[in-house]
Parts: sequence; C-alpha cells; structure tokens
Amino acid sequence: MRTRNASRTRDELLVAASELFAERGFDGTTTRDIGERAGADPALIARYFGSKAALYLATLHTDDAPRDLLDPERLADLLSRIGNQGPGPVLRAAVQRHDDEAIQGAAQTALDERLVAPLRARLAAAGIDRPALRAELAVAAFTGIALGRAAGALPALRDAPEDDVLALTAELLAAISPRTT
Repeated sequence: MRTRNASRTRDELLVAASELFAERGFDGTTTRDIGERAGADPALIARYFGSKAALYLATLHTDDAPRDLLDPERLADLLSRIGNQGPGPVLRAAVQRHDDEAIQGAAQTALDERLVAPLRARLAAAGIDRPALRAELAVAAFTGIALGRAAGALPALRDAPEDDVLALTAELLAAISPRTT
C-alpha cells in the first residue's frame, strides 16, 4: 500500500487531467477518469482544486509565453485543438459566465493572458491604434468562429475543410489587426 503524499497526489491529478483534457477535451473528461488515471480518489479533485473547472484552469499554467492569434501556427493549433476536443472553460468565459465567481475570474484572467495580452502587446508594439480594443475584437471573432464550428449549428462553417477555415480566419483577424507583420 502506497503512503499518501498530498503534494504528489495533487501533481498526479494535475498530470492526469492535462493528458485527458488534451486527449478528450473538457466535456469529454470526467473527474472519475482523472482519478483513475492518477491512481487517486476523484473526490480529491474537489479537495485540492475545488472543481473540475478549477483543475482545468490549473492545467493551463505553463512557463511558455503564448504566441498571439496572428501567429499562423498558434491559430492553426488552437482551431485544431478546439475542433478535436471542444472548447474549454477559458474560451467559454468569453461568451458565458461561470456560476462560480472565482472560476469565472480565473477563466477571464487565463483568457486575457493566453489570447488577448499577446495580441495586445503585438499591436501596441506595432503602433496600431486602440490595441486593447482590437485585440479583444480579434479574440471575440476567433471565439465565435471556434464555438460556432464546434457547435455545428452553422453548416457551411461546420463542414468547411479546416484549411479553409484557418485561411479565412487568418484573413479576418488580419483585417482587425492591420500592418503588424
């Protein structure tokens, strides 16, 4: 029998959640799945993180500085990941409030740090007027495209080849954020 180590268990839950969210997305992952993969009682997720959404947000904290949405690789990666796994709480924070204010605040902070701030910084450095507004407009447009495609309610968007969606999304974002390359 293994001796319980709270720090190790927390880390194992975090690793398991990161893997499962990457494989299955937020909605496709249950706390039971996370607990099984980590070899821990799923109830410990509530103890160490508060909720599945809070655990998801904890998986987002990396040392990598995210690239902005005008970076073609970043845009392609995000559209592909959302297409395969569905949107997580961070993207949803842009369009729908979470019931838990702490989770909502953390999701909004993550949304800003991961999507808005890198683009805002690029636009400001390029001397583009209203960089904060333009960055938020670009993120809102991207969010609408990603969520609309994931929901499948817009048939042309749903059925379009990923390369077409990527190219047209890049054009749209470039129009919002001109002359930054």
